[in-house]
Amino acid sequence: MKPTIHPHDNANANANANANANANERHNTMNDTKPTIVLIHGAFADASGYAGIIGRLEAEGYPVVAPPNPLRGLTSDADSIRTRVAAIDGPVVLVGHSYGGAVMGAVAAGLTNVIGQVYLAAFGLDVGENCLAIQEGYPVSLLATENAPTSYDAPGAPGGPDLYIKEERFREVFAGDSSVATARAMFATQRPLAAFAFTEAATVRGWDTTPTWYLVSTEDNSIPPKLQEFMAARMNAHTERIEASHTAFVAHPESVALFIQNAVEDFTGRSAA
Repeated sequence: MKPTIHPHDNANANANANANANANERHNTMNDTKPTIVLIHGAFADASGYAGIIGRLEAEGYPVVAPPNPLRGLTSDADSIRTRVAAIDGPVVLVGHSYGGAVMGAVAAGLTNVIGQVYLAAFGLDVGENCLAIQEGYPVSLLATENAPTSYDAPGAPGGPDLYIKEERFREVFAGDSSVATARAMFATQRPLAAFAFTEAATVRGWDTTPTWYLVSTEDNSIPPKLQEFMAARMNAHTERIEASHTAFVAHPESVALFIQNAVEDFTGRSAA
C-alpha cells in the first residue's frame, strides 16, 4: 500500500492549494520549456538512490540531472553542485535530501535560474548553523548513535574522519521501509560523509531566495521529524508529510515523484506570473 502524503496548512496554503487543484492539467499549465530538475543526494548514499523517481519524472517530460555530491565540506560541496547548475540553460528546480538540503540552500543563493527548492527530509540551515548543532534540543536520532568514524582522516576534507552508518542497524536508521535486500545494497554502497561537512557552518541562507516545498518523513530515524517541521515552518515552505523512513524516495518513489511534480508546477506558475 502506498503511503498517504498529508498536506499541512501554512502561510502558502492558498497558493499551493491552487497548484494542487491543477495537478491533472499539468500539460496545459506548464511552460513550453519545462524546468530541469536537479536532484542532490545526501550523506551515506549516492545519486543512484533517486533511480525510482528519475524515470517517473522523465516520463512526464522533465529533464533530470543527479550530480554527485562530494560530501567533503558544505562550502566545497555547494561549489561543486553550483557549477553544474549554473551551466543549465533555462529554469531549474533543486531537490535535496538530508544533508543535500544544506548544500542545496547554499547552491540556490546567487543563482538566477533556480525557481524553487524541494526539501525531502532535509536540512535547511540558517547562517551560522551546521547539521549537528541544529539538532540540539530535539530527540536524539538513531543516526547520532549508530555512526562510526574512520581511524583515518577523510580524503579530500580539511581534517577529521569519514563517517559511516554501522552495519547492525543500518536499515533501521536509514531505510526502515525498504526491503532487507535493498537496505543491504544501500549499506554496501554507502558513501561516507566527512565529519567536517556535518559540522561546517552555513555562510548563506538560500532557502528564502525561492519558493520552497518540504516533505516531512514522519518515521525518520536520521533527522528528528519535529526538527524537520521546525525547518519547514521557518522557511515558510508548503509542507506535506509522508509516513515513511528517512529515504522515502527509495521505498515510495511514486508518491515522492508526484510531490516533486506538484512542487515544480507551483514554482513554474509563480515564475510565470
